[in-house]
Amino acid sequence: MTISLRLLPGLLMAGAIIAAPLIASPAAIAADEVNGDAVAEKYAALLERDYVYPETGTKYAAALRAGVKAGRYKALSGEALARAIDADIDAVAPDGHLRLRVPDAVRPTGGASGPAPGPRPQKVPIEQAGWIAPGIAFIRFNVFPNDAGVTAQAAKFMADHADAKAIIFDIRSHGGGGLEQMDVMFPWIFDKKTRLVTMATRASVDAEGGSPIAGIPSLHVVKGDAGLVTREHWITPNADNRLRDAKIYVLTSGATGSAAEHFSLAMKHTGRGVLVGSATGGANHFGRGEDLGGGYGAFIPVGRTYDPATGKDWEGDGVQPDIAVAPADALVRVLTELGVAPAEAKTLSDAHMPKWPMERRKPRK
Repeated sequence: MTISLRLLPGLLMAGAIIAAPLIASPAAIAADEVNGDAVAEKYAALLERDYVYPETGTKYAAALRAGVKAGRYKALSGEALARAIDADIDAVAPDGHLRLRVPDAVRPTGGASGPAPGPRPQKVPIEQAGWIAPGIAFIRFNVFPNDAGVTAQAAKFMADHADAKAIIFDIRSHGGGGLEQMDVMFPWIFDKKTRLVTMATRASVDAEGGSPIAGIPSLHVVKGDAGLVTREHWITPNADNRLRDAKIYVLTSGATGSAAEHFSLAMKHTGRGVLVGSATGGANHFGRGEDLGGGYGAFIPVGRTYDPATGKDWEGDGVQPDIAVAPADALVRVLTELGVAPAEAKTLSDAHMPKWPMERRKPRK
């Protein structure tokens, strides 16, 4: 699920997630020993050991080691190294979470090509939460962080808007995270105990205490495929039934990734929410961030999240909307469907447009 948050060490992602207990990891490279070959070798060892699909992890490792042997990485650093490694990974099998994270110290410094980039901006988890129109509540999530304060905000939003006739969840600019906020919101909108999605973790990772989803109360271990530890995400209704019949809309885009796609699939699979916008970003696999040394990092996928009815996940394809419209027009479509006059709906949409991109992450060039 579980995490974008996708490439920050110690955070999860994708179908879901939280900081996992770390298992013994190939030693990180000391700052004065960092070179392209060392980063690639560390990356290869982690993928071979932990990647959700062992056969693919072995192929990734072989491709990176072939690159080392051919001398493709030795003289590279920063974005040039990232482009070379990412290209070799994608040539084996694209994965929405596999992207080398480059340290700020070796990022481009500007010059003739333009100003030097500043620090990576951090998304505000929750924006514009409140009543957008009479009886219609709105909230935008940009990330689901492992943060008790944000979880409390999410719970308070549901309680404060428990008389809504409709709730609009805007996740068009949501890059990933964990389950905490979902698990305090979903009990308000379901009328019975419901299985949302299924999550499977590589058994060797789980056995060594490295699963990023072990111990989450809403996840229940069930029998699954050999070599995997399978858990189902269940939600139990709370005692307040005011939102049981409220209409639920979820705004999506190509930038909707990872844990936000878990949210989307949960709504779509159960039929509880209507997805409006475009297909989500297609970054399914959950895992944890790893330090490769010298400021380089990688997110290592160790599991996948999928529809329990079909067994299919959304890697590469995304979760498909129920109502397909341009993401920028999704809020207008929902508001007019809820009875707001078109002109007013457009004004409200403009005032609630995400500040962050609403398109798939572009590959490095």
